[in-house]
Amino acid sequence: MFYVYFLKSVRTDFRYVGYTSNLKKRFSDHNNGLNKSTKPFLPFELDAYISVKTEKIAKNLEKYFKTGSGIAFARKRILTYETLVK
Repeated sequence: MFYVYFLKSVRTDFRYVGYTSNLKKRFSDHNNGLNKSTKPFLPFELDAYISVKTEKIAKNLEKYFKTGSGIAFARKRILTYETLVK
C-alpha cells in the first residue's frame, strides 16, 4: 500500500502533502526534521491520509492535491473540519 498524507504545522498555517509506502516512518521523519522543506515548520500533526494500491496512483494524487482544484477538493471533501472552523 501507498499513502498520500496531509500534514499541518502545529505552530503555523503551513500545510504539506506527500506520499509514502511507510506512513509511520515518514511522519516521524518530518517531525524529526529530516525533511528539508518541512523542517522550519515543526512540529506537525497528521490531518488525513488516503491509502492506494500503487505508487503511480499515489504520485498522481499527490500532484493533484498540490494544484488549486486539488487543494479546494481536499478542503471540501477530505479535511472537512476546516469548513466548520472557518
